[in-house]
Amino acid sequence: MFTDWTEALEAESLPLGPNPAQQLAAAARVTARRSRDKDDMALLLDVLGLPTDTDTLTALLPLIPESGDAPTMTNTPAAAPALSAFEAMAISMHNNGDSEQSILEATGLSASELSDLIANQVLGLPSQAAAAPAIDVPVVALPVTGALQELIDWAAAHPTASVRSRAARITADLSELSERRDSEAAQREAEEKVAKAKAELEKAQEELRTVKAGTRTTTAAAVAPTPIRAGLGSGRTREELAAIRAWAREHGHQVADSGVVPKRVLAAYDDAHQAPVRKAG
Repeated sequence: MFTDWTEALEAESLPLGPNPAQQLAAAARVTARRSRDKDDMALLLDVLGLPTDTDTLTALLPLIPESGDAPTMTNTPAAAPALSAFEAMAISMHNNGDSEQSILEATGLSASELSDLIANQVLGLPSQAAAAPAIDVPVVALPVTGALQELIDWAAAHPTASVRSRAARITADLSELSERRDSEAAQREAEEKVAKAKAELEKAQEELRTVKAGTRTTTAAAVAPTPIRAGLGSGRTREELAAIRAWAREHGHQVADSGVVPKRVLAAYDDAHQAPVRKAG
């Protein structure tokens, strides 16, 4: 603690933060030390929003490691691989307490890459990549040809993690779109088949109803009973009634030329011809 308040006030009035130009210069120098070559440095400076003019690149060029690999961090074991600028930024943001989502958005690393990086560089644990052969972002065969496929292959093999991550996302999106297109096409084809089958079924049902209706009409006409004509009386035929009327007139009975023959005439006719009397009904 200060024992002289004058010194405390003077110290409090001193500017503590560097100006923006100093901050940009310091960030550019750190980026240059973490770059693999001149092109990598220019790309990283542009991504981070740092100056990329010719004078700045020329001044930073000597800071790039001669081997082309970025130097390791102070707390990284000597045998650990070099860190890129995005990996160094991720470690710095992690130590600063930033959230995982903000680190992923700022650096372009995947969640597994960030987890391995923190485990190896911060916690000193072996990463999963060290225990198994390193497998980069897979490039799934897609129904694309020519320049698009070449661009995806180039991005998947890029040394920058953010570019590889973007290639993986594009590949996944294209695969999902391809599967969805095929699925919807198969669904439309199935719906067309169902609609066609329904139309054929309705047509067959209509034909069946027509056939059944025709069969019922024919059957009804075939089995319909012959109606008994009015005036025939007691089930006698037209010829019998004519003979009865002729006999009745000869024997003094009055009968009409048509209509019902009286029962008394029928009974007299039956008695005269010794025929069994039919029960009227």
